[in-house]
Amino acid sequence: MTDSLTVLGADPDLAAVIARIGPCTLRGDDGQEPYDALLRAIAGQQLHGAAARRIFGRLCLLGEQEDPDGPPPSPGRLLELSEETLRACGLSGNKLLAMRGVAQARLDGKIPSRSEAQSMTDEDLIAQLVTLRGVGRWSVEMLLMFTLNRPDIMPVDDFGVREGWRRIRRLELAPRPKVLKEETARFSPYRSTLAWYCWRVAEEGKKQAPNPLTA
Repeated sequence: MTDSLTVLGADPDLAAVIARIGPCTLRGDDGQEPYDALLRAIAGQQLHGAAARRIFGRLCLLGEQEDPDGPPPSPGRLLELSEETLRACGLSGNKLLAMRGVAQARLDGKIPSRSEAQSMTDEDLIAQLVTLRGVGRWSVEMLLMFTLNRPDIMPVDDFGVREGWRRIRRLELAPRPKVLKEETARFSPYRSTLAWYCWRVAEEGKKQAPNPLTA
């Protein structure tokens, strides 16, 4: 973390942000398997944090451990559950199909375990996982940052990151994703830390709690 703050802090605008916000507290390893993280991401799509947690907790109660704070059902168990049972968790038809697709993909070896993912590059993981129904690039980037502890992820499509960069650079408009990618390339290999600061800057002055995923 010291190296990343040294690199980022060489930029005057970012140095001011670091001084104001303090050290980065990015949680890079949440202990989940990629399969679990993808199911959580699907459950939370288009929902606020509290609602997403409730739905995912209900799903976890259907797992082998029957624990709302535990892991979700294993792939085999999830595929055995009826549509009625899964919908009772609060899942839409599209999310149900996406989760079943993720379960089957894990059984087929298309979703790696944590240990298997260690030998894959960021872009290889993104290319492989975005082929799954309901899994977009942003979801995989969050998995890379918060589950697999990858240090050089810049989610340029994320509104909060773009807004944070706009404020840091005192721009009139948030940059387009392509422009943001180009402007932040020089901060590699510490762009995950940079993204974390962009989120913090975007949330400054807001009354609601920070996003539970990116906090």
